[in-house]
Amino acid sequence: MTAIAAKLPAETSRTAAITREIDHARTRGALQHIVVPPCPALLARLQAVMLLPEPDLNEVARIAASDVAMSATLIRNANGPLYAVGQPVQTVGQAMNRLGLKQTAAIMTGFLVRNAIVADNRHLRRFWERSAQRAIAMTFIARQLVGLSPDVAHTYGLFCHVGMPVLLQSVKGYGSTMVEAAARIDRSYVATENANHRTDHAVVGALVARVWRLAPEVMAAIRLHHDLDSLGGEDTEPEVQTLMAAGLVAEHLVRRQEAQLAERDWTDHSAAALAWLQVDEGEIAQWGEELNASLSAF
Repeated sequence: MTAIAAKLPAETSRTAAITREIDHARTRGALQHIVVPPCPALLARLQAVMLLPEPDLNEVARIAASDVAMSATLIRNANGPLYAVGQPVQTVGQAMNRLGLKQTAAIMTGFLVRNAIVADNRHLRRFWERSAQRAIAMTFIARQLVGLSPDVAHTYGLFCHVGMPVLLQSVKGYGSTMVEAAARIDRSYVATENANHRTDHAVVGALVARVWRLAPEVMAAIRLHHDLDSLGGEDTEPEVQTLMAAGLVAEHLVRRQEAQLAERDWTDHSAAALAWLQVDEGEIAQWGEELNASLSAF
């Protein structure tokens, strides 16, 4: 992977600038009327535990066991094609042992987010299934690279498009905008969103990440995931660019698995993304083959 350059000074970094942008728009700009669901209490507890130098495994298990459906989700994932080895697991503890602490926390985060942000609208069919696929692809890609944390990658994959359901709940007419944005060929998806609503799902997704206290690099990558001209530039932190580039690859692999046409972002920016990650088309094709069973499970 591209060598990590020296970090920019905190006050001049792209992430710091995005934080200021989001905070300003939230108080005096286009985000004033966007309603972000509160971070679930169980997720806040999980985040607090995971920030400790030595997370308490028993506390994570208690959080998981407090919701039967979340426990079942952990067990199902532990018995899935990415992790299944030997006898099937039957308890939360066994699932945690097989998955590992960080992946356990990532899966629990996905479950809690899905239940906190409603996406049962005809404009967002299978939204969370596709988000889970993207998160799985991101986790896989992170394991092929040096320096990209799989749990951070999973979180980015899960939250990348979270601005869409939040906009759908908060902004009148956004459903029609989604249809228009998908159909237009003269301008980008986010350009149509901004033309109609003075904001877009990348900005609102970054707002969710800010409110829910996700990692700063995740927030910044969400904000920039359609601003791919910045790939390879010196004004954006390397870890943010790696998330953006890996996210573009993950989205491409998910779409290809479903036999969908490549998005404009892939057509226009795949070369820059692959150059940043220092991989080639052959490696991407191989990743797709290895991911096929996991993505097909949804």
